[in-house]
Amino acid sequence: MPQNLADLLLQGHSLLNDLHHLGLHWLDGVAPPPSAVPAAASARVSGSTERESLDQIRADLGDCQRCGLARQRHHLVFGCGDPAAALVLVGEGPGREEDLKGDPFVGEAGRLLDNILLAMGLQRSQVYICNVIKCRPPQNRNPQAEEIAACEPFLRRQLAAIRPQLIVALGKFAAQTLLRSQTPISQLRGHWQEYDGIPLMPTYHPAYLLRNPAGKREVWQDMKQVLQRLRQVAA
Repeated sequence: MPQNLADLLLQGHSLLNDLHHLGLHWLDGVAPPPSAVPAAASARVSGSTERESLDQIRADLGDCQRCGLARQRHHLVFGCGDPAAALVLVGEGPGREEDLKGDPFVGEAGRLLDNILLAMGLQRSQVYICNVIKCRPPQNRNPQAEEIAACEPFLRRQLAAIRPQLIVALGKFAAQTLLRSQTPISQLRGHWQEYDGIPLMPTYHPAYLLRNPAGKREVWQDMKQVLQRLRQVAA
């Protein structure tokens, strides 16, 4: 049995001192994470109304052929994690390793995301991680408008099924798609937005941080706001 979120968050402060070997030197001096986060969504909603499950959405997606990306994919990458998570992280789309394995954020950017979650006192099994598009674009190019249009309804259904307390939008395409905005991510990040009544924090994508390590400090500032909001909704 995994430890509950409150226990893991209590451990988070001591973990911060051990993260230098993981390349997260930018975490020095951060305040301890909150002592509790919300219970799972299934426990938060009393007398819950009937709604579709992630399994039903995945079955509906099927062997998707709704856009041209299907022709060269190895695996469709739907999402992973707790189907009743309080926190959902939404990225852009699968890369090479994700396409080969069928899971989101398992490449180098994914390992950086895992380190960020570790610093927050969280494991990926306790959040839900997905992408705007479910198939890898060729050579990891930016997703095209018609590809986003084909996948976006399934992303929105995923979020409706999970009903998280908070959403983190990782990068330009996640933030602009969910917020229906063309505002640059550099202007969106660090400022709370709202998606369907759910607080949403836009921040830089981990892949951007691999190319621009100086951005890690800004991302950590954003994630500290997420931790603070988790503490507030748990109170």
